[in-house]
Amino acid sequence: MSCTLVPFGHFQDLEAARDFLCPHRRQGSAAAGREGAGKSANWEDDGWGAWDDAEIQEPEEEESASKNQRNYWLQDCVLSLSPTNDLMVIANEQKAVFLVPKWKHSDKGKEEMQYAVGWSGSLNVEEGECVSSVLCIPLASQKRSSTGRPDWTCIVVGFTSGYVRFYTESGVLLLAQLLNEDPVLQLKCRTYEIPRHPGVTEQNEELSILYPAAIVTIDGFSLFQSLRACRNQVARAAASGNENVQPPPLAYKKWGLQDVDTIVDHASIGITTLSPFDQMKTASNIGGYNAAIKNSPPAMSQYVTVGSNPFTGFFFALEGSSQPLLSHVALAVASKLTSALFNAASGWLGWKSRHEEEPAQKQKPKVEPATPLAVRFGLPDSRRHGERICLSPCNTLAAVTDDFGRVILLDVTRGLAVRMWKGYRDAEIGWIQTVEDLHERETEKMDFSPFGHAQGPSRVAQFLVIYAPRRGILEVWSTQQGPRVGAFNVGKHCRLLYPGYKIMGLNNVTSQGWQPQTYQICLLDPVSGSVKTIHVPFHLALSDKKSERAKDMHLVKKLNTLLKAKTSDPDLVEAEAKELILDIKYPATKKQALESILTSERMPLSSLTNITQTLMDNLKKQELECVDEALLQFCANKLKLLHLYELVNKLNSQKIQEDTPPTDNDLAKLLRLNEKDYFRLQTLLENYKQENTQMAVQFADEKDCGLSVKTFLEYLEYEKDMINVKNMEDGEYVALGSFFFWKCLRGESSTEEMCHTLESAGFSPQILLSLLLNLWLSKEKDILNKPDSVSCLYTMLSLLSKMKVAIDESRDSRLVSPWWQQMRTACIQSENNAAALLSAHVGHSVTAEIIDSVTEKKFSQVIVGLGTDLWEALSVDTEYWKLLLKQLEDCLILQTLLHSKVSKRTKRISSLQTEPLGRLSVKKLLESGKGGVADNVAKWVFKQGFSPVVLNLAKRKKDTANTEESADMRSNTFPEEPEADSGLETILELLQLAYEQFPCSLELDVLHAHCCWEYVVQWNKDPEEACFLIRSIDHLRCIINAHVQHGIALMMWNTFIVKRLSSATYLMDKVGKAPKDRLCRRDVGMSDTAMTSFLGCCSDLLQTLLEADVSSDEMQAPVLDTEDAWLSVEGPISIVELALEQKRIHYPLVEHQFVLCTVLYVIMRFSLKSVKPLSLFDSKGKNAFFKDLTSIQLLPSGDMDPNVLSIRQQFLVKVVSAVVQTLCSSQKAKEVSEEESFPFEKKDWPSLVVDLAQHLQICEDVVRRHYVCELYNYGMDHLGEEAFLQVTDKEVLASQLLILTGQRLAFALFHMQTKEGMELLVRLPPTLCTWLKAMDPQDLQNPEVPIATTAKLVNKVIEHLPENHGQYSLALNLIEAVEAISS
Repeated sequence: MSCTLVPFGHFQDLEAARDFLCPHRRQGSAAAGREGAGKSANWEDDGWGAWDDAEIQEPEEEESASKNQRNYWLQDCVLSLSPTNDLMVIANEQKAVFLVPKWKHSDKGKEEMQYAVGWSGSLNVEEGECVSSVLCIPLASQKRSSTGRPDWTCIVVGFTSGYVRFYTESGVLLLAQLLNEDPVLQLKCRTYEIPRHPGVTEQNEELSILYPAAIVTIDGFSLFQSLRACRNQVARAAASGNENVQPPPLAYKKWGLQDVDTIVDHASIGITTLSPFDQMKTASNIGGYNAAIKNSPPAMSQYVTVGSNPFTGFFFALEGSSQPLLSHVALAVASKLTSALFNAASGWLGWKSRHEEEPAQKQKPKVEPATPLAVRFGLPDSRRHGERICLSPCNTLAAVTDDFGRVILLDVTRGLAVRMWKGYRDAEIGWIQTVEDLHERETEKMDFSPFGHAQGPSRVAQFLVIYAPRRGILEVWSTQQGPRVGAFNVGKHCRLLYPGYKIMGLNNVTSQGWQPQTYQICLLDPVSGSVKTIHVPFHLALSDKKSERAKDMHLVKKLNTLLKAKTSDPDLVEAEAKELILDIKYPATKKQALESILTSERMPLSSLTNITQTLMDNLKKQELECVDEALLQFCANKLKLLHLYELVNKLNSQKIQEDTPPTDNDLAKLLRLNEKDYFRLQTLLENYKQENTQMAVQFADEKDCGLSVKTFLEYLEYEKDMINVKNMEDGEYVALGSFFFWKCLRGESSTEEMCHTLESAGFSPQILLSLLLNLWLSKEKDILNKPDSVSCLYTMLSLLSKMKVAIDESRDSRLVSPWWQQMRTACIQSENNAAALLSAHVGHSVTAEIIDSVTEKKFSQVIVGLGTDLWEALSVDTEYWKLLLKQLEDCLILQTLLHSKVSKRTKRISSLQTEPLGRLSVKKLLESGKGGVADNVAKWVFKQGFSPVVLNLAKRKKDTANTEESADMRSNTFPEEPEADSGLETILELLQLAYEQFPCSLELDVLHAHCCWEYVVQWNKDPEEACFLIRSIDHLRCIINAHVQHGIALMMWNTFIVKRLSSATYLMDKVGKAPKDRLCRRDVGMSDTAMTSFLGCCSDLLQTLLEADVSSDEMQAPVLDTEDAWLSVEGPISIVELALEQKRIHYPLVEHQFVLCTVLYVIMRFSLKSVKPLSLFDSKGKNAFFKDLTSIQLLPSGDMDPNVLSIRQQFLVKVVSAVVQTLCSSQKAKEVSEEESFPFEKKDWPSLVVDLAQHLQICEDVVRRHYVCELYNYGMDHLGEEAFLQVTDKEVLASQLLILTGQRLAFALFHMQTKEGMELLVRLPPTLCTWLKAMDPQDLQNPEVPIATTAKLVNKVIEHLPENHGQYSLALNLIEAVEAISS
């Protein structure tokens, strides 16, 4: 054991803390600074190109230099870490960051402690003040249940203004004190420690504050009580704001340090008492020869300072020479006091919060004068300036650093420098105190010292830790004159933190209880973001002459070096290793050395055996009293394992004569299967093998049964003459089983000899069975390629079952055999279903064989009934085997189906569809609930992208060979991928087989329900994939039972739809048109195209819900059954069960919501503008939207407001115009058809608009008439003639079309400007000419219509206009005009 640097935490985001505390050291600002510096220097260098190359710094060097500067930021900050490691503070100038540790998983998956920012902000209250020193002091809990444990941590901050402020972990100011007007140089704390010896003076707790010419010590008990009271008051004020409790005052002493030039650091040694000789010597030095002394030496408080003139000063303050001063503590929370008192006291009491405005001129608090204290003596060195002083935990030594790069060790009791280290400029120092472990103490017969037996007190060693940042090295030295015991390369940017105290508030009673883990010292590395501590074993403080352990450790190091060396002579290494291990004296170290040898990868087996045997023989030669029994037993156990390894290797290397491979009939008889069942088993395994081969990844063949000695010894251990297998990962478990059994399973090694060897070595049959099954289940691919391995497994299992403790015949006959239950449990948990099924068949066959043998014994004995109990118990096991075989067969068929896939898919596949499906096991299916099977198939359907037609087709019988039906099947399965049906026949067969195995779990309605839910869940993950939601609606429509369909649709609406739909509605109503892509993505979370499809699906979903609600009255709810083999299934409730539990909807409310969805869909589909969808409804209608569809809401009734009806009619007119415009453009540009823009959309838009008009209480005939006019307007007269027949009021329509006819003729006569046209215009009646001139052909969308077509239109108008109509005569004139033009 040697010094170790152990990381115990990492920073979560240290760069963020750096950017907050040191903005000038950010990467961007550093780069900008370099650029600015370059620009400012260029003005002078123009024309001096000859010098540029020599003076310009390389970019790489400049970047590395700036990076180093960024890494040095921690050197400029003030740091403090709580010794209980529950808080860290980093402060710079006015800002501070409080870091708290949290346990989180690292990138490697291991749980580690990470420091995260708990609070950050500015601490300054006075203008221009900065943080100069920080302490994190944990305060002890006062609760009985947690005596001695830390309750909370107080942060003490000293400022350059002289203020000392106290904060909670969350940055709440508790109290503030101004005890001196000079800047605070240093804060140090001393907590209670139990005296190690009766003669040591008990030290009180205190907080010491160093100023340039004074030192203030605050009594720890007074500070503890005040801080508790302030914290309680802050909590009360936060809760009520009224209560105010005055805490007790602070008791402190203030000493004015004299006869010293400068002071930069200090150490409070505590109360010391001089010996009589030292008392008389001091009195003579001060008072001369005639000085008088008291009978008892006085108690004094000793302080040591470092600075200049003297370099180190020693001060002694007599106890009782100065009365403690009392400071009134003011809380930093609001109270009921008057504002006058508040303003007067806020400055010196620290009452006011730093977030509040303070008056420009405030009264400074009264500062008590200091009691003068002259330096008694020091270490004078005019050229040397001290920088830091660090007191050791035992208060007898102190380490001092200076500006010469020296570290000086002081004996504070005698005032002498006892040691000096050179070459440590800017060093940081700390101490580690190590207590001896009594169990490791060396014992010798002739040692009569008080430390020679285990009952002596523990010794304590002090180690000095020095961090030299200039060299980037961390060293550990044994004091006082000891050697360097450890050194680490840690980098040049670290900070060494040494608190020097523990928990405040303990006493001699509470400190003896529970001891929390405290860190004496730690190292912060800003580059790696790690926090490390140092572990130093006690024996490093002992000299080589007195420590046999140190010698032993040296021998262990030498042995490790020997084992790592590359030598070609193993005999030489073996001889030297024997010599070294025999020279080691301590049993624990001997064991450590032997473990190092046994874990060496270079040592051959023979050498390991010889060394272990030699050590064991040496131990047996010693006297029994001196022999360590544990070490002797350890050697014996390792020797047995080595012999076992040698035997197994020997058996594996022996070649036996291979038998003739068994035929199919032999294997069928072995497994007790008839020809039909065995053929079915072969077919299932072959299908599984083919589908599984497509999914598997091929690797190079590995050495199956090779296992090194080192690994073998790591896996096994002896306990009470039995071999146990250690807790290992699955791969290691398989490797051990492969070492024992793989050769046997392949028929290359003797099964009987292997089982006998392992049983003799001390293996229990249960462990061997576990190893065998793990190996068998993991080698599925090799087993399927080598069918005769089944007979080898049968032989192996029979031999294991015949071992003594395998099957206990004395157990209760009504209980299941634990032996067979262990095997069944392994098969149930395995995800390799083919191997599990084969092993279950073998287990069932071996069980039947044992039953047969018991039956023979039963009938061969005279007394009838001797074997009855065993017969009954094994019969129970047989039934369990049959149940497991059925479950494994079902699972195998399902797994085969889930592995199957279509060979070709040309369409773009979503990333969600490429995620692999997990493997199945019987355990997973049993724990997945009643819907587990359907849920797995639904996931597979989603991955393959099958149409719902495939699921319906597979339900039909195989003998349907209708060619037309087959063609329809192929076209409907993959409408976008006609070539993707190559593997469809196989998939249909596998689906049909799955339906036969799971007639209840894969009932069509159940499967469609799960597929519907799976698609909508995946759509919710990626709303851009609108096809997922469309396919989900398709599956929903395929559900036959209306109760299931109703429940699934309602759950979809509530879970995934309604929230997005409300966002889309309010967005569209806000913008007053179809929103653009950016707004859709921002508010709804999908693109405009995806939102269009989404709104169409919402409309379809609600329509399906309405239909299901009507149909549910005509049918009964389904009864959900479960297959007999899966009655024990447990787990979450299935989707179908949840659907059947849903309440009935309120039909008018759903219909009302359906109207809104249709309106929204129409707006988005045709990109309508100047339409606010909510303006089509009154206040009742608006309030009813997006409410629970099962609730009763107040809906619009009676006559609608005429203004709303007018808006609705205008909207429908816009919709009809947009529909006809889209229809016209799609016919003109056939290359971009409507189906290609919206491939899943098959809408009859005219009928949909008419239905919408009915819901909106608008006359349908108005919509139909406008539709016909628009068709003629766009020149689609053939469609207009068909739509004309559906209009009820044809007279009004005829009058509307008459105007359209006039516009066409006006275009033909006036705008064509032909000679024939002008001549014809002269012959027309004046009334008709005037009317045609009033027509505006620009209103026509397609004026260039053949005149013959217009003639048909005029005839239709005449046909439907009555003779008494005002424009009938005009229509007659139009007929004549059209005939004249056409002729």
